[in-house]
Parts: sequence; structure tokens; C-alpha cells
Amino acid sequence: MNRKKLINLLLVLLGNTIYALSVKLFLLPANLMSCGTTGIGLVMNHLLGVPLTEFIFVFNVAMLALGWWVLGKSFAMTTVISSLFYPAALELLNRTLGDVVITQDILMNTLFAGMGLGLALGIVLRAGASTGGMDIPPLILKKKLNIPVSVSLWAFDFTILLTQMMFHPLEDLLYGILLIIGISITLNKVMLLGTSKTEVKIVSDQAAEIRDAILSRVDRGCTLLHGQGGYLQQNTEVILSVVSNHELPKIEALARDIDPNCFMIISHVTEVWGRGFTNGKKYEAK
Repeated sequence: MNRKKLINLLLVLLGNTIYALSVKLFLLPANLMSCGTTGIGLVMNHLLGVPLTEFIFVFNVAMLALGWWVLGKSFAMTTVISSLFYPAALELLNRTLGDVVITQDILMNTLFAGMGLGLALGIVLRAGASTGGMDIPPLILKKKLNIPVSVSLWAFDFTILLTQMMFHPLEDLLYGILLIIGISITLNKVMLLGTSKTEVKIVSDQAAEIRDAILSRVDRGCTLLHGQGGYLQQNTEVILSVVSNHELPKIEALARDIDPNCFMIISHVTEVWGRGFTNGKKYEAK
């Protein structure tokens, strides 16, 4: 196993451990409504008395087999670890932590459960794997019926929440929705962590001097775009550069020192690919 695969394996194990911890320490003590496989497990536990960890294991294995059959072997291999490790980790935590309760405040439990589950999902997804379970049916619907994954996933999650209304007061539905929102926000933050950059556009009569300063003093590449003023219709140069967030103040200071009247546009960029970011800075002639 090469280093990259080993790191991804460790990340998948870490993500599933955090997922199990979030369920054990925050979701279960507060008797929160949940979505996904855990939510179905809570319903089965209430109606039939099926132990949560045992149901999750059986359900995950069934979904894994379904995913293998419909989506192929390569997909199944990326989900097998999560499908088996998560219920095992949850059972181990149940036995080792017993009745440990960090807080009895339902709002605190909801917020930390959402952040923990979102963090866990983000780590697993960034490792190129899947958490299995209820992640698989939406992927099958996408392949067979071309239904967007996000649409079917939200539909399943909301249905699972409504099913739990049989043994929860109406107020708990609001906490369940808040939990899903917390998971979504944290997941998005984790997926974008380390990839977001800042795009800078500078319009100036001294574009060449600003360009040289960016190249030599910030060691960041840039592109000159040829433009024309809309009012005076004069030809002008626009400097385009993508920089890290900590480089932005230096770029701003350089541009204003050279041309205090420059026009600057700053935009947030979620991801950048290319030389200087995903590739090395060194230019290789073709």
C-alpha cells in the first residue's frame, strides 16, 4: 500500500470514529431525531427493540451489496471500510463510555452533533470514500432515473425525520432540521478547507509596474487582460491574479503604493487548479 492510500485509509477510519463519537456523545444522550442509517436504526430500535449497532451493521452490509450489484465493484470497495467500521466503532464506544453524558442541553447536543457528523462526513469524502448506508440509494436513483443526488438525499432524510415523529414531540422535528443544517454547513466548510483562494482584478494605468511587483515581491503569477473603458473607451490593462488569503493584504498594499487611484476587485474563489497551486510554480517549456 502506497503512502497516499495509507493516508486515505487512516482518514476514513478517523472520519468514522468521529461519526461514532458524535452519535454516542451528543445524538443518543439527547434522544435527538437523526437522518440517514442512524435515523432508521432509531426507528427500528423504538418499534422492534432492535439494537442500534446491530441494525446499522446489517443495513450497511445490505446497502453495500446493493451498491456492488448496481454501481459496480470499484464503488463498493470505497465504502466497505465505512460500512463495517462505523457500527463496530459505535458498539465499542457504547461499551467503553457507558452512560457518559457531556451536556443535557438539547440545543448544545444538536449543534455539536451536527458539527461532528458534518466534520466526519467531510473527512471521509475528502479521502475519496463514501460512508455507505443511506448514501447509496440516492446514487442508484441518479444512475437509473437521473434524479439529482441532493434532491433524493434530502427527500430520504426528511422522510426519516418524519417517521420518527411517531415517538417524538413536534418540537423535536425542529431540532432534527437544525441538525441537518449543521451537518450541511460543516460538511461544506470541510470540503472547501484549504482550497479556497482570492481572485484579484486590478485596473490601472501602471499595470506593468504592478504586475512586476506582484511577480517579484509576492512570488505570485498574474495575467494581463486587455480591456477598454466603457465611458471614455480608452484601452486599458487589467491584472488578474489568484492569491492565498494571507497574501491579499500585501497585494493590496503594493497596488496602492504604485497607483493610489487603481480600481481593484476582490472575489472569493472556492477552488483553483493549475500551476502554482495544484502543480509546482516552475514553468516547464513545451
